[in-house]
Amino acid sequence: MSLTPQISPMARIEQRTIVDMISRGKRIDERSLTDYRDLKIEVGIIEKANGSAQAFLGKTKVMVGVKVETGDPFPDTPNEGILTVNAELVPLASPLFEPGPPDENSIELARVVDRGLRESKAIDLEQLCVEAGKKVFVVFVDVYILDHDGNLIDASAIASLTALLNARMSNYEIRDGEVVYKPGYKPLPIKNRPITVTIAKIGSSLVVDPCLEEEQTMSARLTAAIDESGRVCAMQKGGMEGLTIEEVKAAVQIASRKANEIREKILEAAK
Repeated sequence: MSLTPQISPMARIEQRTIVDMISRGKRIDERSLTDYRDLKIEVGIIEKANGSAQAFLGKTKVMVGVKVETGDPFPDTPNEGILTVNAELVPLASPLFEPGPPDENSIELARVVDRGLRESKAIDLEQLCVEAGKKVFVVFVDVYILDHDGNLIDASAIASLTALLNARMSNYEIRDGEVVYKPGYKPLPIKNRPITVTIAKIGSSLVVDPCLEEEQTMSARLTAAIDESGRVCAMQKGGMEGLTIEEVKAAVQIASRKANEIREKILEAAK
């Protein structure tokens, strides 16, 4: 699966230009190979949501809303709350997006964002249990792609984590087996802050945060979610070609360094 459509033959000359520039350590937007585009984060943008955030990564724009509701636990995790991530590629964001049910691209995007949060145990789901086996809190993370200019994964993951840090759930108590909400709010039980970093292979070089033109040129993509301890908690490979063991190790090292930079920006925005 790929979050970027196949390029047309008309773009081959531009493709060769991009490969040549990157081989010389340059990029079409004048970044270095390991630089992110300008990142801007806004919080609290959806009034009715429990939490929300918007991330601008260059010209890529993603909005995320968080809703917290009660529901039934999964049978195999009766004492844990539920995290669920959905993604919508809004047709206005790109002429390549079509209305209708989720396609493989939106499904992959949601799964990659979900995996980084879930495998890092970003939310203490046990604290979202109301009554084991009967009632828990469900955290819905809804991702909306508003403008597509490449690297939807990182932009979505950044906005999702920020929205979760911004989220507040109502205080409550149990009366006769029912949830009764009380005045006031409290933050979600966040215990880890994973950062997802995507690196593209273009020619023989690895580049951070590929823009749309670079995604259309890349031969492979590796996304790594790095938790606060520096542990790789999730990975996703994309693209038609493979990566050597050395390239994977190099990509992970780069991702680990960039994760700290992005995390600082998220924490500052979520204050």
